[in-house]
Order: sequence, then C-alpha cells, then structure tokens
Amino acid sequence: MRVLGINALFHDPAAALVMDGRVVAAAEEERFSRRKHGKRPVPFSAWELPELSARWCLERAGLSPSELDAVAYSYDPELARPADQLDLDDPWDHLRQEYARRAPGFLAEALPGLDPAKVRFVAHHVAHAASAGQASPYPDCAVLVLDGRGECGSHLAGRYANRELTVLATQSLPDSLGLFYEDLTQHLGFLRSSDEFKVMALASYGRPRFLDVLREYVRPAGRGGFRARPVPWSLLVPARAPGAGWTRDHADLAASAQACLEEVLLGLARWLHERTGERVLTLAGGVALNCVANTRLHRDGPFERIWVQPAAGDAGTALGAAYHVASAKETVDAMPTAALGRGWSDAELRAWLERAAVPYEEPGDIAETVAEELASDGIVAWFQGRGEYGPRALGHRSLLAHPGRAGNLERLNAVKGREEFRPVAPMVLAERAAELFDGPLPSPYMLFVHDVADAWRERIPAVVHVDGTARIQTVDRAEEPLVARMIDGFERRTGLPVVVNTSLNTAGRPMVDDPRDALECFGSAPVDLLALGPFAVRRAEVFA
Repeated sequence: MRVLGINALFHDPAAALVMDGRVVAAAEEERFSRRKHGKRPVPFSAWELPELSARWCLERAGLSPSELDAVAYSYDPELARPADQLDLDDPWDHLRQEYARRAPGFLAEALPGLDPAKVRFVAHHVAHAASAGQASPYPDCAVLVLDGRGECGSHLAGRYANRELTVLATQSLPDSLGLFYEDLTQHLGFLRSSDEFKVMALASYGRPRFLDVLREYVRPAGRGGFRARPVPWSLLVPARAPGAGWTRDHADLAASAQACLEEVLLGLARWLHERTGERVLTLAGGVALNCVANTRLHRDGPFERIWVQPAAGDAGTALGAAYHVASAKETVDAMPTAALGRGWSDAELRAWLERAAVPYEEPGDIAETVAEELASDGIVAWFQGRGEYGPRALGHRSLLAHPGRAGNLERLNAVKGREEFRPVAPMVLAERAAELFDGPLPSPYMLFVHDVADAWRERIPAVVHVDGTARIQTVDRAEEPLVARMIDGFERRTGLPVVVNTSLNTAGRPMVDDPRDALECFGSAPVDLLALGPFAVRRAEVFA
C-alpha cells in the first residue's frame, strides 16, 4: 500500500507518506511555505492544501500521484454537524464543511494524475489516535486524544490491541479542553491556536489561586468524559493586551488553568486504565504537547509508561490518517524517528554555500568544531540531517549554546526575539540523563519536564526553569552519533554533559528547514557559527 496522508482543514497542514507499512516521509507545510503554522485556522483558509509538502513526500519516494493506492484525509465531513447545533460560535463553519466535502477534487487538482476516488476520509480523532497508538513502539496500548475540536467532538479514549483500535469514550462539543486553553491563550494576549505553549511557560511563574473557580467550569464528568464550558476570564483577571507586560495575576491565572487541565487529564487517564488495564498510555492531540501535564500524568497517573506523538498537534493527523488507511490492508511498523523531513547531501550543501558566496571551512569533524565554539560561549546554528516532524527542534534544526552561563537564556531569547519568560532546553546523552534529571526517561522528543538535581542546578542555570525543572531531550548515541560526539566534545572542554538546545528560528517564523533558510537566519541573527552539514560558516569571517 502507498498511502499519502493529508491534514488540511483547521491548522498545521501537513503531508505524510506510508509505503508497505512504513513511514518514509512526513513534513509540515509551514517548512516549505514559511508561513507559521501554514495558515490560520479559520473557515476561509480551509480550502488550502499542503501542496508543497505533499509533492515533496511523493518526490522523496519517487512516486507520481497516479501511483498512490489511497490518499487519507484527516477529517470526515459526513460525521460533522452544523456549528450552531454544537453550541459553537462559528458562523462560517459551513464553509469549512463544504471545503472538506470537496477535498477529493481539490486534491486531484493539486496533484495532477490523482484519481479523486482514491481519497478516503478518516475521522479526525481516529487519525490523531493512529498517530499515537499505531506509530508508537507498543502494538498494545491505551490511547488518549485531546484537542480543540474535530467533527463533533474534542476527545477520544480507546485501546489498541495488535494496532487495532477500539473506541471506549468520546466527548461531544462544545466541551473541549483544547478550546478552554485556547480561550485563555487569547485572553492573556497571545495568539490562539498558536501560542498555548507560552501560557504553559507563564504558568510556572504563578500560583493556582483561581483553581476552585475554574473547577466550576472544567471538571471530570464520569464515563471517561468531562465538562469544559466557557470561563468568564475577565471576571477573574483583566485581559492582557498583545505585547503588553504580564502581571502576577496573569501568571496566577495561567497556573490555575494549567492545574485544572492536569486534574481533568488525570481523571481521564485513571478511567481509561480501569477500562483497559494497559501498561502503556499513548497520547496525541494538541493538548498532548503540554509537557508539564504529560509529566503530571507520568508521576501521578496509573500507567507505567507514556508515549507522546512528537507531532501531536493537527500536523500529526496526516501521519495518523495514512497509518489508519494502510493498516486496513497490511501490518504497519512503528514510527522510527521524528527526522522524517527534508535533507541534503554534503555536495548539495556545498553548492548552497558556493552560490551564497560566503566563506566557509570544512573541518575534520564538525562536532568538535561546534563543541569548541560552544565551550567559548558562542551561539551555534546547527543544521544536520533530515528535518524534524513536529514543533520541537531535536538536534537537526537547532540553536545551541553553553548551559553554564545563566545569561544565555536572556541572550537566546533576544536572538530569537521572544518573551523573556520563555525557557530553553537541555540536550543530554541518554546514558547520562539520570545523573542530572528526575523524570520519565528516555525522553527523546522533549515532551516531558524533569526535576533538575540539586547538584546540577547551579552548574547548568541557562536550562533550569524558575520552578527547578527542565524540558529535556535525551540523545541516543546509536541513533544520533553526530550529536553525541558534539556533546562528548563539549563535556571534555567544560565538564558539562549538557548543551542548550532551542529551535532554529526567530519569533513568529517557522523552524528553519532548508539551507537557504539557515543562511538567511544566520545572516539576520547574532549567531557566531553556522554548522551546515560538515561545513562551518563563521560570523566573524562573513561580516569581517
């Protein structure tokens, strides 16, 4: 089976290709179009398809659209109901549904040669579920999906047995934990359906003093469901204007909503465990990108292990939809890595540098060159291998820095042009992680937070959050030998087995994806060295 998965209707359009039960490519449209999240999640943009990422997936496999067996679209308009029947304030939602119904024709136009009859609609939350349960290393597992909305719901709880799904519970709209968090994001002056992670970061600066009030609106409701109705946010704390400073009240409101979300998630997880008895919980949906809540589930919940899809938001439904359709005909394999995007050969990277007419060098080992630069407190743009699928930089499109300099947090936030309270993450070798961090290990996708050991907090202050935690990424030496060599080289020079890692981009822009993006970011931001494959470009030489 050759199945192309498509996410298009709401936000984070993406494409993924599953061939013979294996995922061979997956990428988000924003990495090609350079529009953050690909588009805004409004009905008037629902017709836009991930044309660039879909064409790239086919090119990667050497396929033409006519050679596909199916195209899996991660929304089923036949399951949808009018927005007013769902008690949603979305007067133009009928336009969204019309675009969904016409998706086969739009896809055939975007991918010449595709037979529109090959398009298969996959229920949105089933696609999310498959991106977790079928993509994970665990053929038997529980699965929990939570996001803003799908066709008529906002939640799915189920069980995979030998990678086949049984749905055990769903939650109908308008109750939605995702919309609850989105509403707060907007109230706090951030961009909804985009900046929810900023609310999570702000929460660490506050106290949950509004929690009792929020429980009146958002709480478990039994039978694997919950209640989540609109909160009168302004009666609690005045709205924050976009770009204005934040106050203690804003942080306390964020902390209260975060605590409320965690309580409901724990209730859902406990119910699901009682129904399934499974050892492993897999998570998907935008709410699963809340790494603080994921850690609470790991610490206080009933499951032994939690696996989170690295592209847990809507982008991941492209992969999930493809998995779901393929699995009806053949056995599907687990997702092998998040590095499923574009990559370039050394020769192609050299050609980019030659065209850009910038001075560069080819050291014997780029890992050692970067380790030396980091040890000297330089900031490095690290561009290696295939791009990551999902919102996290996992050692392929990263900004790196020295974790032992407390000022590097402020410095990196200034480089990226973002809020001062935003944290950066530590990368650590998997075999060393337990010495420094307490939490779910390994953690290769940066989707949990860990307590930093007392003995290390003052040694790596740049990556320690205000509450003493860090959102770590563990590096498997066998899977990421180049990154491992770089960390080894840095430790030999500094005694620190950790480097700072944050995404290679500036505020409001998608993560860098191709060599042109890397060169443009290097040219516009105060980065000391660009490691582009095996090549090094030094700022001092380019701008001498």
